[in-house]
Amino acid sequence: MKELKRVGPLQAAKQFIFAHYPNCQGALLAGSVIRGEATHTSDLDLVIFDESLTSSFRESLIEFGWAIEVFAHNLTSYQAFFKSDFERARPSLPRMISEGIILVDNGIVQSIKKEAKQLLEKGPEKWTKETIELKRYFISDALDDLIGSSNKSEALFIANTLAYITHEFVLRTNGHWIGDSKWIVRSLNHYNESFSKEFVEAFDTFYKTRNKDKVIQLVDKVLEPYGGRLFEGFSLWKKRLNE
Repeated sequence: MKELKRVGPLQAAKQFIFAHYPNCQGALLAGSVIRGEATHTSDLDLVIFDESLTSSFRESLIEFGWAIEVFAHNLTSYQAFFKSDFERARPSLPRMISEGIILVDNGIVQSIKKEAKQLLEKGPEKWTKETIELKRYFISDALDDLIGSSNKSEALFIANTLAYITHEFVLRTNGHWIGDSKWIVRSLNHYNESFSKEFVEAFDTFYKTRNKDKVIQLVDKVLEPYGGRLFEGFSLWKKRLNE
C-alpha cells in the first residue's frame, strides 16, 4: 500500500487551524519551514490567539502528515512570555510572531506582530558592570578547568559549558539576543559571521583533535577588552562585619 504524500506546510497549517481552532482571532505559521531552512525532521510551529482560552499552553501533535507544535494564547497571555523572553534574552515567541506568516487575523495579529518586532529591535537588557564581572569570572574558571583537565570525558562537558557561557558573554556585552541549541550559532551569525566562524572552528577543532589552543585563544580574545581572565580579587556575597 502506497504511503500518502503529505500536503505542503501552509496547506497543512490552514487545515489544522480550520479543524481545531475555527473561531480563533489569529493564527500564524512560524519556524524553519517559513525561513526556507526546513529539514526532513522539521515540524510546523503554529501560534494561536483565541480569546476563549483561560491560559496559554503548548501542545505537540501529528496531523496531516506533519509534526505540529502549537503555542496557544489568549489575547493577553502572550505578554507574559514576551516579558520572560526579554529577561532571559532569548526571544523565542517574539521571533516566531514577528517572522510568522499570518493564517488568520480578525484584526489583532498585526498589532501583536508590531509589539514583537519592537521588542526584537530593542534588544535585551544591558548587563551591569557587576554582571559582566561575574560572567567573566565564570568563563575564566571554566577555561582554567579545560586547560587543566587531563580527562577526555570531563573535558568534553567543560568545553560545552565554556562554549555556551562564552557565546552568552559575547552577545550580551554587544547588546544582542542569545540562543540555545541550534540558535547559538544562528545568534552568533546574526551578530558577526566572521566571529561565528572563528567560534565554531575553535570548538570543532577541540572536539575532533582535543587540541585546546584555538579555544584558549578565542576565549582570551573575548575577555581581553574587559580585563582578561578574572580570579584574584573576585568576591561574591561577601559582607563586612561593620556593614
